[in-house]
Parts: sequence; structure tokens; C-alpha cells
Amino acid sequence: MPQVLTLARENSMRVGIQQRVLPDYRVAFFECLAEHFPERLSVFAAQPLAQEMIHPVQTIPNVRFEQGFNLHLFHPTHPLYLCWQLGLLRWLGAWRPQVLIVEANPRYLATRLAVQWMRRQGGKVIGWGLGAPPLAGFSGRLRQIERARFFQSLDGIIAYSHRGAEEYRLAGFPPERVFTALNAVARRPTSAPPPKPPAFAERPRVLFVGRLQARKRIDFLLRACASLPANLQPHLAIVGEGPERRFLEDLAAQIYPSARFLGERRGAALREAFDWADLFVLPGTGGLAAQQAMAHGLPLIVAEGDGTQEDLVRPANGWLVPPNDLSALKQALAEALSDAARLRRMGAESFRLAVEEVNVEAMAEVFARAVHQTLASGS
Repeated sequence: MPQVLTLARENSMRVGIQQRVLPDYRVAFFECLAEHFPERLSVFAAQPLAQEMIHPVQTIPNVRFEQGFNLHLFHPTHPLYLCWQLGLLRWLGAWRPQVLIVEANPRYLATRLAVQWMRRQGGKVIGWGLGAPPLAGFSGRLRQIERARFFQSLDGIIAYSHRGAEEYRLAGFPPERVFTALNAVARRPTSAPPPKPPAFAERPRVLFVGRLQARKRIDFLLRACASLPANLQPHLAIVGEGPERRFLEDLAAQIYPSARFLGERRGAALREAFDWADLFVLPGTGGLAAQQAMAHGLPLIVAEGDGTQEDLVRPANGWLVPPNDLSALKQALAEALSDAARLRRMGAESFRLAVEEVNVEAMAEVFARAVHQTLASGS
């Protein structure tokens, strides 16, 4: 009888998810998650700052969406950034979820009130975040103390990466309540990418996809390509828009004039760019496009960052390089572009990983498991 009651409760429960903003690349994930909770999933989010260059959305198929309003203190990248989300508690009162998933970021001040609200209603709260790396300096130690207090208010936590999950455990969160959902933006591929010959018909083709910002280090990619031996210098395509485009075009004109800036591409045009390439390179921070490249059977060169890269790029499908290391990037490019047959094998491994491990369906399955296990604990 208790098991029947538990199943009935799970089949009727409502799930809420709080996000600071809702970028368009998250739509596929929430669509998949909604399949686990049909007509029982609601997402609360607000608009990004204009300078963040995030493409927000306000509708998700089969998901109830609630628009809030963000009040910011400093820019989100500032170490003292704080955010207050107007409308969060009103949404909770209307939706009344049994399980709430929040961004595991204590700098979002209204989230603390949301956790307290859930406690009063007897609900569960799960955090979702990148991890808990050590913070340096006196202010860093204070932030770590405050972060630990925030974590203690949660019933479970979902990490983007295995490294992030380990950081949460080291921060004192119970291991059995930590879940790992590898960060993904693309669905599980249903068809193999177009076959490519074992040798380059001409110069190899290198692709970058992302926002054209300084932290992406596209200038390093241009310099690294320009420094390669002539027989290895690739066709380079750069997809994306951003504040650095004019600077990068001027730099390319000086040192690598064959680079092509294709602007922003979506849908079929973006798929065409992935199918065109032999190698995908992300020389700076960020990089959800890496998982899209894997789904198109591309090997990768990616700069190390927050830990998510380590789960995507492995010795069998690419190269991880230290951030801001031009020499390492050049060496990885030279090694990659010197052996087309090996690139094809690495691309096949990328595709296998995208099918079996790194996709939004697998990510949604972990979220659903975390919701059910957290709801069952202490019931």
C-alpha cells in the first residue's frame, strides 16, 4: 500500500524550476524533461542583461512558463554580483510545486525565500549548478561559508559535470544526494553524420561556433592557424555574432585572411556548417556548442574550464588544452590536422558519446531520477 500511495503522489506531483534567465539552447532539454512530467512542469525565469548576448525564450512546448523580472547589482560575471527575482514567490503560490529545482547559486537572493516557502509547504528543493570550487582570499572564504549554508538548505543537488559533483561532495554535501547530469543542448542523434573520406581532399576544415566575445579567445585560434606550416593551415569558419566581430575580422585580415566569418546560423544552416567541418575548436571559456559538434561526429579541441569540458572531450575523441595557452592550442591543432584518418576515428567516438552518454534525453533522465528519489526520501 505505501508503494501505491508513493506512485500516486509522483504521478500527480508538480515540478517547478527556477532559472535566472531561460536561453534558447535550453528549450530541447525542458521539452525532454516535460515528457517525464506531462502537464506538471513549470519554469520561472526572467530576462538577461542586453550585454550578456543571451537569446531568451518565453515559451516551451508542453511546459508552463512564468516570466519574472531580474534586479541586478553589478554584472553577472562580477565577483560581488547579486540578483533579486521579482515574481518568484507569486509563481510558487500559484503553481505550488511539490519539488522545486533552483540554480544552486546563493547570490540569487530571492531563491532563499523560495526555499523557505517550500519548507513551509512540506516540499523538496534540489539545487542545479556547476560545482563548488574553492574561493581564494578573505572574501572568498566568507563566500564559501555562505555557500555552504545555502547548500545545507537543499534536499539534493544536480551537477553539470563529474568534477562539479565531486566539488559538492567535498563541500560537505551528502554523496547519496548528489546527481550528475552531463550538460547537453542537443538531442540524441537519430542518424549518422555524412561519411567523410579518410584523407583530406584539400586543406582541412576547422569550425568555431559561439558568441564572439573576448573570453572565447578566437584571436588565439586565428594566431594558432596562422602559425601552422603551410600544408596544415586549414580553412577556418567562424559562426556567431558578438562585440568582438569587428576586431576579429581586422585581425584575420592581417594574419589569416582566409578565415570566413559566417555570422549567426541556426537550424539547417548551422547543421550545414557542422557537416562541412573536419574539426571543431573552442579555444576559450564556455562551449555548449561542443556537444552539438559531437552529435555531428566531429572531433574536438577545447580549452579546459569549469569541468564540463572533461566529460565531453576525452583522449579518444579530442584534445583538452590549458586555457589562454597559445602554444598548447597550436600544438593540438598541428597534431589533429596531420592525420585525417585519426580524426575520422575520433569523430566516430564523439558521435558514439553523443548517442550513448551526452544528450538532453540522458540529462532529463537524471533530473527525473533526482526528483523521484528526493521526493521519496523522508516521505
